[in-house]
This record gives sequence, structure tokens and C-alpha cells, in this order.
Amino acid sequence: MVESRSNQKTIEQKSGVGSLLGAQKPSRSATPGVGKPCDGGMPADTFDPELFRENSETVLNRLESHLADSSIRGLELIDPETLTLAARALMTSEREKIAAFDEKRLDAITDLYIRTGIQVHSPGYMGRQFSGVVPLGGVVDFVSSVVNQPSSFYEAGQLPSVAERIMAEELNRFIGWEPDSFAMVTTSGGSLANLTALLAARNKMFPGFWSDGSPSGDGLPRPAIAVGADVHYSVSRAAGILGIGESQIVRLPINAEQQICLEQVRPALVAAEQRGLKVFALVASAGTTSVGAFDPLDGLADIAREAGIWLHVDGAHGASLLVSDRLRHKLRGIEKVDSVAWDAHKMMFVPAPCTLLFYRNKEDSLGAFQQRASYVFDEEPDRYTELDSGARNFECTKRPMIMPLWTLWSVYGPALFAEKIEYLCDLTGEIHRILLDEPDFETLHRPEANILCFRYRPAELPDDGVHRLQVAIRNRIKIRGNFFISKVNIDGVAALRVVMMNHQITAEHFRMLLGEIRRVGTDLLADAR
Repeated sequence: MVESRSNQKTIEQKSGVGSLLGAQKPSRSATPGVGKPCDGGMPADTFDPELFRENSETVLNRLESHLADSSIRGLELIDPETLTLAARALMTSEREKIAAFDEKRLDAITDLYIRTGIQVHSPGYMGRQFSGVVPLGGVVDFVSSVVNQPSSFYEAGQLPSVAERIMAEELNRFIGWEPDSFAMVTTSGGSLANLTALLAARNKMFPGFWSDGSPSGDGLPRPAIAVGADVHYSVSRAAGILGIGESQIVRLPINAEQQICLEQVRPALVAAEQRGLKVFALVASAGTTSVGAFDPLDGLADIAREAGIWLHVDGAHGASLLVSDRLRHKLRGIEKVDSVAWDAHKMMFVPAPCTLLFYRNKEDSLGAFQQRASYVFDEEPDRYTELDSGARNFECTKRPMIMPLWTLWSVYGPALFAEKIEYLCDLTGEIHRILLDEPDFETLHRPEANILCFRYRPAELPDDGVHRLQVAIRNRIKIRGNFFISKVNIDGVAALRVVMMNHQITAEHFRMLLGEIRRVGTDLLADAR
């Protein structure tokens, strides 16, 4: 049950240092021998396999309890100064010598880490686009952390390099490119994937940009990109990094469904050319961050081809729908685009970050970066170095992020992902229908995937109070800690936003959220009178 407002603890009570450090299990005394240096000065037991096993058991016991907790909870919001004090209280006071290992300290650190995070495995989590992880994926990521194999070069990460090639082939079956014509590289997040793809696009149209900088002078076209008005903010950041000013970003109008309006793309490109701009890339979205809208890729691909423009798809959120036979049509035309960013850490339920950047033409994947470094790059690739991704990637030291995804795919197959994605999208459609029957709520769009935006609008609420009320509701709910939701501005007015990323959520949990919103909204309106 969601507790009533009168029973809520205040944020000050919830964030006391004592309460933060009070959930520790009984501990044995410090491990004998720990802290005694070996001949080289390294503490003898920090690398000891037996201690590793004991450390792992301590952490795994906490994680098992965490995963078994099905209660409705969102975020325990704590004042940063209070949390800093609690964290410092867990640090050893030893400075001149290596401290003895204390299992109780490790257990308390683990507990604090778990409790102060967003509870992504709880039915109360409906706020962000990072998912609850399939536990096996976390186990594999744990292995990666211990064996520490950076994966940008085959010799440093042999199995991850092979797993990247395998997963590229597996997922390309859903994209539809010729088997030997495409390339894929992993990046630490969709923002970096977008930047990398736009670098490749820029360098393809402006080959001298890398060495000579931006074209300048009277009569020379200025490089530009065209984007949907609701594109992710990372694309604007990428433009700045690429040396393109805001005035060289062509923002394409969107329609009532928050998609790029096809009818207005050609006129916008013509107008850009008349302003002296040379658009080298068009960025479309497959699942916008705000509402989960899918741009019309098929039509945009035709326009891009006619204009000789690179078409990049930010599919960070929605590309995963490709693995579902029932939902794949939302990305119709994906086989025509030049590059796709795909976040597996969103709707494929693996640890973040795990982003896959696909190129339709594998030669283009080598165009983003043009450095020489003999200590990592070989001038004459062989059967081993041809699997290196370092030359195609901004990152040199990179986690083997593909391993959790490849392991889950190997153990369970693609049906695991399709089933979970379809459930979450179906659930979002169901909660949309629930909202349509609630007279004090306003729905703002028909969900295309698993994101839904709406507003609480009781009859007595004046129009000029709508924005402030939504923001206040979201903030109060976050503090109460039963649910975690987000907000977004639509047409300049705040809206409540839920993202169904947890397969444990049901429609009943959403009804409970609506009850919480009503209680909070009623209290806020009463306080304002």
C-alpha cells in the first residue's frame, strides 16, 4: 500500500546519517592478516582469492535481498550534504598504513549504494529510460570488472571482439543490410554514437575538414545538419563539438504526433541552401526521448538520397523494437539509412552503457577518425587486428560492454527480448486507455512504444496553473519515495512522463500511481489556497 501523506516521514528524517548507516548485518571481526604488507609493500590479502570469495558473498547477499524486494518504492531522496557525511563515516581513518579489512564496512557501503539509487527493479520505477537489468547480465558485467579486458583491440579482448562481430551479424538480420557490407562498433552511450556517426558523415562530405578545418570564405557553403525539433540534446552538443554553430542546425518542424513532418523537409532543405548552408546529415529519431515518437524513416530516406545527404537514426530508445515481429514496422525503412545508434542498455535490459553504432557501408565506419598511433594501430592489418575497433571508435580503453548482451542472447535467444519489449509496449497502451477514462487527467499523445506523457488537470485548476502543478507534483512524488516518474515540457507546458522499463509493473501499479498523483495534487492545491 502507498502510505498516506500523514504517515510520510519528512525528508530530513529519511536522510539522517544514523538511518543511512543503520541497516548493517552483524559482522565477524576484521579478517586476520589483512593489511600485512608483502615483500613489495602491497597488502598481502587484497588480491587473495579467499577474500575475494568472502567479499563477493557479502555483496551478493545484499543484491539478492534487493532483487527479492517487490515493494513499491521509487527514490530515497537525500540531502547531498547528509549523504556526504554518511559516505565519509564509512571511510577508514587510517592514513599512514593499510587498514585491516572490515566486512561490516563493505556491507554498509553496499547497502548505502543500493538504497540511495533509483529502485529500477521496483514496480514504483516508471521514470527513466535505463532499465532493470536481467540479473544474469549483471553477473557477466561483474566478470568483466574482475578480469578487466578493454575491448577496443582484439589482443586485449578476444572474446568481446568476437562477440561484437557475432551480435552485429545477429542484429543486422533485423536491420536488413547485406551481410558483408555493413559495420558495427560499440560506444559508451548513445550520445557518443551520435557524435561518431556525425563525424563520419561530415568527413565524407567535407574530406578536408579533419586536416584543414571548416570551409571559410565568401561563397563557400557552411556545413550544417538537419534535425527534428524534438531530437535528443546530444545531437546539438555533437554539432558544437563538430564546429557547427546553432545557426547551422536546421530544425525541421514536427507534426501533432511529434514526428518530423515529411511535407516540410524539402522546403526546409531548400531554405537552408539559400542561406549558404550545406546540409551533410539529417538526423531522425526512432523513439524520441520526450514522447517515444518514431520519425517516418522510409520517406526521410528517400529525401536524403535525393539530396545526397547522410541519414542517421538516433534509435537509442526504439531500435530494440526491431527484434519484435509485431513492432518492427515502426522502423519501416531502416534498411535505407546510413547509420543507426542503438542503446541495448535501454530496452534490451543489460547494464549501461552498451550502445551499438551500425553503418550501412563498412568503409564509412573508418571515416570518423584519422589519427596515426603506432603503439595501438597497425598499418597492415592481419586476421587478428582486423577485429580491432580502435580506429573506428573515439575510445581507446573501453569496457567489453557487449558481453552481457551476447551472453543473454546466447543463453535465452532473441525471444527473451521480444517478449519483454512487447509486454512493456502493450502495458503502455493499456495505461493510456485507463487515462482516457479518468476525467481529471489529460492524455497528450497516443503512445508508440513505452513512453506516455499526461497531465493532472482537475476541473478547478486554471490554465495558468497547469505547468506549475505538474512540476510540483513530480517533485513531491520524488520526495515521498513511493514512485519515481519524470517530467517533460510539451508545447511549453510541463507534463508528467512515465517510461515502462520494468516488466514487473502492471496496470494496477499504474492505478496506484494515479491515486498518489491525486493525493499529492489535492494537497498542493489546498496549500496554494
